[in-house]
Amino acid sequence: MTAVADTPSTTETVRPADQAALAAVVAEAHASGTAIYPIGGGASQNYGRPAERPGVGLSLAALNRVIDYPARDMTITVEAGITMDQLAATLATERQWLPIDAPQSATATLGGVMATNWSGARRYGYGTMRDYVIGTSAVDGRGDAFKAGGRVVKNVAGYDFCKLLTGSLGTLGVITQITLKIKPQPERSAFLVCDVHDLRMADRLAAAIVNSGTTPSSVEVLTGPAWRDGTPLGLLTAGAIGRLAVGLNGTATEVDWMLAQLAAEWEALGVTSARSIDGQHATELWETICEFPAEGESPLVVKASMVPSRAMQFAELVLSIDPQASIQIHAGNGIVLARFAKFDTGEVSRALIGKLQPLAQQSGGSCVVLSSSLSGLTRQAIWGGTSAASAWMAQVKRQFDPKNILNPGRFVYDNL
Repeated sequence: MTAVADTPSTTETVRPADQAALAAVVAEAHASGTAIYPIGGGASQNYGRPAERPGVGLSLAALNRVIDYPARDMTITVEAGITMDQLAATLATERQWLPIDAPQSATATLGGVMATNWSGARRYGYGTMRDYVIGTSAVDGRGDAFKAGGRVVKNVAGYDFCKLLTGSLGTLGVITQITLKIKPQPERSAFLVCDVHDLRMADRLAAAIVNSGTTPSSVEVLTGPAWRDGTPLGLLTAGAIGRLAVGLNGTATEVDWMLAQLAAEWEALGVTSARSIDGQHATELWETICEFPAEGESPLVVKASMVPSRAMQFAELVLSIDPQASIQIHAGNGIVLARFAKFDTGEVSRALIGKLQPLAQQSGGSCVVLSSSLSGLTRQAIWGGTSAASAWMAQVKRQFDPKNILNPGRFVYDNL
């Protein structure tokens, strides 16, 4: 075990060489009541509340090995510290992939993506991280190692700890090893794009895709300064406020057919500006869409989840608060990512807690802060109001981490 650079929330950071060494660090912390802060690639350090207790950083950088890759079984087992780029490169040798779009993939680790349950634009066609994790190994807050699931897709024995750990932000256990089911790489990837003159037009076209003969991978509404100039989309036409970009993956024949079919469906709905984006330009657009939540300087970046029919209303509210906000809407899933250009501390209570979070909750979802340069944000400001489920979540937390040493205070739980 060697020390690595400390983070602002830690007095020291250790780098265990394997799960046994990691478990020993956690067991020692449990005995002394010392807080432990798991660190993957550091890509999500601004997600959640800042650490309030001094403690020890626990880097998983050395746990980055491929344990087992039976490519014909369409599964892979790796350690949690492997980066998303390293994982993608390994899978590419067998023309396979994990269709999860994670920003900052050169540094973001698979364990971090699982801990945050991050999924990007292609969740519409391919699902979320929870859909791909079939086995995991972790260390709980006592320093005890445990396993869940297995290395075969049809393993359904016992409680589904894989789904429980996914999205728990390292507060139930330190994830050390993950088994994934994976998919063949698509032969071709492209977009069909059209300019939209207002969000109502975008909503109408996005809703029509439900009855389309095509099977898109993503349905993206993109508006705001970040999507105007300098992107693979090119310049907006006069009078347009943004674009609808529909991502398509499959064989070359399938993608050709879907491009033509969707263009015909849009033409019947009055669209005259549809154009396809293919080849390297499509690759660049996928990357731009993926990186949007982590790009640029912003005082506040929020992620709101709700029923898809209310997503445009939420986006309109964002623009009423900050007309220069940049917005990305996963329209098929009802997820809105908003990057504010201007947002000060005085607006937290009025706009975030008073308007944005209530609308998301009324629309069947939630609104959380992905990152912010504002200081002093409360648990409610970052995670929204509590619900009946919060008490159950806190009880589960006590079972896994009775002394509350794993990422204490950073997640949605109230203080234990």
